[in-house]
Amino acid sequence: MWRRVLLPGRRSSLPVTNEITPVLTYSYMAVLVPTFLLTDLLRYKPVLILQGISHVVIWVLMLLGTTLLHMQLMEFCYGITMACRVAYSSYIFSLVSPALYQRVAGYSRSAVLLGVFTSSVLGQLCMSLGNVTFYTLDAISLGFVSFGLLLALCLPWPKRSLFFNRTKNQEQKELGAAAQSELDKINPKAERSSSASCWKDSILFQMLLELRNVVRRPNLRLWSLWWVFNSTGYYLVLFYVHILWNDIQVDTEDKKVYNGGVEAAATLLSAGTSFVAGFVKIRWNVWSELVIGIITALQAGLLLLMRDTNNIWVCYVSYILFRGVYQFLVPVATFQIASSLTKELCALVFGINTFFGTILKTIINLIFTDKRGLALDVKSQFRLYFVYFTILTVVYLVCAAVVIIRHFRSQRGGGAAASIPATELGVVPITSETELLSNGKRVDP
Repeated sequence: MWRRVLLPGRRSSLPVTNEITPVLTYSYMAVLVPTFLLTDLLRYKPVLILQGISHVVIWVLMLLGTTLLHMQLMEFCYGITMACRVAYSSYIFSLVSPALYQRVAGYSRSAVLLGVFTSSVLGQLCMSLGNVTFYTLDAISLGFVSFGLLLALCLPWPKRSLFFNRTKNQEQKELGAAAQSELDKINPKAERSSSASCWKDSILFQMLLELRNVVRRPNLRLWSLWWVFNSTGYYLVLFYVHILWNDIQVDTEDKKVYNGGVEAAATLLSAGTSFVAGFVKIRWNVWSELVIGIITALQAGLLLLMRDTNNIWVCYVSYILFRGVYQFLVPVATFQIASSLTKELCALVFGINTFFGTILKTIINLIFTDKRGLALDVKSQFRLYFVYFTILTVVYLVCAAVVIIRHFRSQRGGGAAASIPATELGVVPITSETELLSNGKRVDP
């Protein structure tokens, strides 16, 4: 996102808003599913190399591109890099044992946040103190991403992956299946039932079977829907907020750009709220909808303030708070979804949630942002985002009222819910929601 931090000022932002930025969403949606499948099939490394090449192409176009087509091609490449992010986290997990997953996840998340913070601070210092030009900053960025591509080429090639390339245990199961096929030749009558059994025991079938839990279980359904709808609004704001800042700065006397410092502050606040979320003690099965509704209402208010203010600093602070409160719920949603699913199914659910969110972003862009649609200017778009988050707030609060009323009614009736203690994010209470998966296994908290 650093390239969006330091966009040079332009008198008119309409081509950027309506003809360039929407290409990012379209390309991301187009390559997300193929990238998700190829990541596992090719065992991560080729996709990481593709991401590195796309990064290099982005910055070459930033340096040399002069036409609208060049900028649209840059957005297309940026969509590829976003879709390839799944390979980064999957690659790390493929190299370590499951006992180290939590520690590795913390290291990788810290590395990403540190990279964003460092780039934002350095970019801001170069501009504010060193009077470095945008062209020079782009050249420096090209050097960093080129080095990243070299690192990707030197990475070891994993021997396994989640779906297509299984572990030795899976290979042993396949040998057992081969032995069973020899028995089927001896007993032809059992061949049909054996084939049906093998099909039902396949990984894909079991994953699809267990996927019904996302729809059946209210907790998983709630957080999956939150992931789809709220992440859609969040990323639309991130895609267009720098254009909004540019429009506000064009109308003011202060032409200095502090976007890098703002991104650094937003990253620090996001890291802080994500960390705090792990220690909040809440009965998430009761208060989830209310917490989501309150935070979504706060985001709606911040969007209205960003849209109506002509003070760039008010807009900056609103953006920092907007990102911070969203990131508070990200680890909550991640844990609530991941703690009740197998590793393979968890990856599939997150992939589906991301895909549906991308489809929703694409629809919104086509209707309201693209020049072939309503082609709204950036301030009108932020009014639309305010309405979007307001509608979500109303829905969440209505659902919260229903859930809370049911909870207190069951409490008065001596229901089991009254005895459920408040829990931290890292602990899953054994409740009626901790039900069996469709494959007969109990959820492992």
